[in-house]
Amino acid sequence: MPALNASSQDFPRDPIPRRPLLPVRPRHLGFTLIELLVVIAIIAILIALLLPAVQQAREAARRTQCKNHLKQIGLAIHNYQDVNRKFPPSATIDLSVTSTGNNGSWSVHGRILPYLEQGSLYNQVDLSTAWDFQQAIDGLKIPVYACPSDPRSDEARDPGSGRPHLYPTTYGFNFGTWFIFDPATGRGGDGMFYPNSSLSFRDVTDGTSNTLLASEVKAWTEYKRNGGPPSTNVPNAVAEAEAIVASGAQHKNTGHTEWPDGRCHHEGFTTTMVPNSYVECTNGGAPLDCDYNSWQEGRNGSTGTASYAIITSRSYHPGIVQVCLVDGSCRAVSENIDMGLWRALGTRNGGEIVSEF
Repeated sequence: MPALNASSQDFPRDPIPRRPLLPVRPRHLGFTLIELLVVIAIIAILIALLLPAVQQAREAARRTQCKNHLKQIGLAIHNYQDVNRKFPPSATIDLSVTSTGNNGSWSVHGRILPYLEQGSLYNQVDLSTAWDFQQAIDGLKIPVYACPSDPRSDEARDPGSGRPHLYPTTYGFNFGTWFIFDPATGRGGDGMFYPNSSLSFRDVTDGTSNTLLASEVKAWTEYKRNGGPPSTNVPNAVAEAEAIVASGAQHKNTGHTEWPDGRCHHEGFTTTMVPNSYVECTNGGAPLDCDYNSWQEGRNGSTGTASYAIITSRSYHPGIVQVCLVDGSCRAVSENIDMGLWRALGTRNGGEIVSEF
């Protein structure tokens, strides 16, 4: 029987059914509306989480720079003391002259210029004459006198009448608790600075690490002056302070805007109230946070009246003010510090026991 040698071609297969080819739709790359909204929501959440951290980092940097400014000011005071064997007076006043101008004497800020690498400026001004018409300081901002956190530190003042345009200062010097100066006796307050003072380290019997040298203040502070006080006793509560402030006959909104001026409401602070205290006054019916100076110290020479002041240390750093002590160290002080402790830090020879702060 012959062998079968049939090929596959002899047995045709049934054709395999194939699915018809569908037209290929083009793929669209991108987000749907819902996906886009989800991405936007996620980004918004991330920004909300990161923004406070970024702001805190920036404030920490500004706070560090502010502390560095205070450190430079403290070192400048030390260098001044080394050269002159005394701390600079807040002003120099000729008490024999009874007809005086408003701005006759330069502040501590002006006296320490050569120790802040401002020797060229110092050589162009004359500290023996009023600063009012000395054009070397016109429109000149001294960076070390401005806290970067103060939003008004870059706002220059135009005093008018041909006087120089001035940038404010946000660092004040310690004038003590409350009493500033009595022209009749020449006696000054219990702080580190007052008119015609001649203090040195030996006068700081409370200890240089327990006595304030300088602290932050706010630029363009509202204040009242030339009135009262109803009592020469230091006020011990905000309500008492507000009653004293209300006695001021003149209202100004220019506190700490004249860095060369030797009056305490421009160059200093007092420890009457704890840091960042809100001492309210009104002007045109609007409530304001105010300072007070009973009389411009040195005005009218020995015939002038004694000066008392409530000039509060204030800061834009949350919850604190930064200070420099007489020993040159700088640190932050809580706005919740005990009033007795704050006042003890303001006196140079009060004999108080100062605890940790």
